[in-house]
Amino acid sequence: MEEKRFQRNLDLLDWYDALVFALAVLVLVFTFAARIVVVSGHSMEHTLQNGDRLLIQSTFYTPQRGDVVVLDGYINYGKPLVKRVIAKGGDLVDLNTDEGVVYVNGKALDEPYTAELTRVAGNMPFPLTVPEGSLFLMGDNRQHSTDSRFASVGFIDERDILGKVLLRVFPLNKIGSIQ
Repeated sequence: MEEKRFQRNLDLLDWYDALVFALAVLVLVFTFAARIVVVSGHSMEHTLQNGDRLLIQSTFYTPQRGDVVVLDGYINYGKPLVKRVIAKGGDLVDLNTDEGVVYVNGKALDEPYTAELTRVAGNMPFPLTVPEGSLFLMGDNRQHSTDSRFASVGFIDERDILGKVLLRVFPLNKIGSIQ
């Protein structure tokens, strides 16, 4: 009888140890490797919607053109911003608002993720060269996005990127990767 009670206590301790270990791993992963961020606003529509929850990779990441990234909220907004990397340090960016086209290094970007052509130039002087170590970011909803086209945002230091969006985790019916 006492042997069964002892065995039951050991089983309970095994479950407790496994639970504590799993929680510790989750805390470490979400502290150092990945984060959950909530989309606030409409600047990334139709790719992302206001209120979407995103899993981002926050370590061992180097921004690449076309990536959807989360920018630290140090700017006037005070909350993380979600934008797309259009150009990196050394790239020449130009906008032709008559055609609605963005050019990087003289080549028109193929942007199937935008709902409309780029008709808003902002208040930055184009063409412009992105400084080394910086990024030029834009929202996918070009007509309704405050991004690097505006001096209030401007060029973004690569160190201010929290991470790359890996996938949408909420709403549940839209779970999946972001293009």
